[in-house]
Amino acid sequence: MSDKARQEIRFQGAGVSPGSAFGKIHVVRDDLDDVARYRISPSQVPDEIGRFETALIQTRMQILEMQQRIAESIGAKDAAIFDAHLLVVEDRTLIDEVLRKLETDLCNVEWVFQEVATRYAETLNKIDDPYLRERALDIQDVTKRVIRNLQGKAPKTFLGLSEPHILVAHNLTPSDTASMNRERVLGIVTDLGSRTSHTAIMARSLNIPAIVGLHDITAKLETGQHVLVDGTDGLLIVDPTPETLAQYAEIESRRARVVAQLKELRETRSTTRDGRHIVLSANIELPEDVDAVEANGAEGIGLYRTEFLYLNRNTLPTEDEQYETYRKVAERVRPDPLIIRTFDLGGDKLAPGTVDITDELNPFLGWRAIRFCLENVDIFKTQLRAILRASAVGNVKIMFPMISGLDELRHAIAVLAECREELYSSKIDIGKKIEVGAMIEIPSAALSANVLACEVDFFSIGTNDLIQYALAVDRVNEKIAHLYKPTHPAVLRLLKMIADAAHASDIWVGVCGEMAGDVALIPLLLGLGMDELSASATLVPRVKRAVQSLAIPECQELVEETLKLDTASEILARCLELADKRYGDLLG
Repeated sequence: MSDKARQEIRFQGAGVSPGSAFGKIHVVRDDLDDVARYRISPSQVPDEIGRFETALIQTRMQILEMQQRIAESIGAKDAAIFDAHLLVVEDRTLIDEVLRKLETDLCNVEWVFQEVATRYAETLNKIDDPYLRERALDIQDVTKRVIRNLQGKAPKTFLGLSEPHILVAHNLTPSDTASMNRERVLGIVTDLGSRTSHTAIMARSLNIPAIVGLHDITAKLETGQHVLVDGTDGLLIVDPTPETLAQYAEIESRRARVVAQLKELRETRSTTRDGRHIVLSANIELPEDVDAVEANGAEGIGLYRTEFLYLNRNTLPTEDEQYETYRKVAERVRPDPLIIRTFDLGGDKLAPGTVDITDELNPFLGWRAIRFCLENVDIFKTQLRAILRASAVGNVKIMFPMISGLDELRHAIAVLAECREELYSSKIDIGKKIEVGAMIEIPSAALSANVLACEVDFFSIGTNDLIQYALAVDRVNEKIAHLYKPTHPAVLRLLKMIADAAHASDIWVGVCGEMAGDVALIPLLLGLGMDELSASATLVPRVKRAVQSLAIPECQELVEETLKLDTASEILARCLELADKRYGDLLG
């Protein structure tokens, strides 16, 4: 077919690793292994146990080998992804359940293991949290590997492809992504996935353009077709025209220039054109994320999500464990601040066996975060004591999540005061002054911000939940995702109310949600008076460039104009107008 007769076809997904790539595709169908079920006699149980133990050892060796290969090629931080896989093959709760079921059901161990592991994964999949749903993939990945070892099957064939190709798959497990011939993979496209998926994390680390969430793209494409992957905007173009290819070649050229310029900003401060310094921090989940904080020139950590200390374990972290973790992170970022958010735990975020809990119909409106902590004071005090001990480093701040009103905040502060007195009595060193803040992420807290501001040293606005609760939009529900609008007039008014209340009480206010990393919205946040922005570390250079390109008066004028507008689209358009004027190359 001639170029003129050929028509390109476009599919929209979620871009999770920026850049573009063009080439032939290799389509991988979901290769779930069929596991036959057959009866065994009681005398065969020891042999089945032996096969199971051998497969677990073999799987563990394979994971360690992959982990070593990743550590050598792209760093220990990315290799740490496989720590969760090792925990699965060493999980005594899971292994003991398999052994019990093997003796009671008298079925082959492949079948029993698949049944037990699948139930574990399904439990995580039902949780209304994208991060924890992605962790179900860890279990699924290890399950497939163990079963393949039990069945004596060879590794997947697509992992050894030697020709340059764009990989199209229903989903890629971490071991798939780590084992594939990276030098030959130009781009990655999957039916499933999100920005927190392992596919996305690894693709970004490997600088491979990637699109996820294309639903059924594997059913629509065939191996050998030519496609262009736009990992920035999430666009997959089948049979792109010469004009499209030329357009993307120019985009890539511009992108390379922007990336080079952003690297030069690492040692500069995030100060506006008219001299206002905006503290620019990074959000982290794990201690090893500190490497990225330093590499991208952030001023410390504005949000440390400590609940991830609970993942992949069935015992509660001790005070000493937590203290050592917090202390090491604080020392790494000193003299810049480390803001530790207390556990945002609840019915949807507890490892099995840690606390006796019951299922909730809507855990995001239920027994979680500060509500959970105030009813589990022993767990809460263990963490608070650990944080206070770490505060002796001199740069630690603490904030309480999901505060809904004054009584809750005062209760949390009172428990903190008890912990401080206990440590004083035990002659254990703590920081002389530790700032205490409240996360404002519930509309009731925003509406009573003037009262809450009198009790704390700072506010940090969790825009993800604030928008979700204010608009009654589940942000991970694809059917209503289009209603999740950060520029909704109601959201704008809530943000202004919070910032005004903070400044009226002479405390600082920051934003630690996704809005802080969206360069299109930085003019709005500066105009509202935000003193601090905390975003994913990789976004820090882009946000810094945006801040340095703006002046506070023009941002304040923007806010005055947008407060008179009636729709989210009108407000967004006005934000984009100013952003494009000052740093249009960051918006492409």
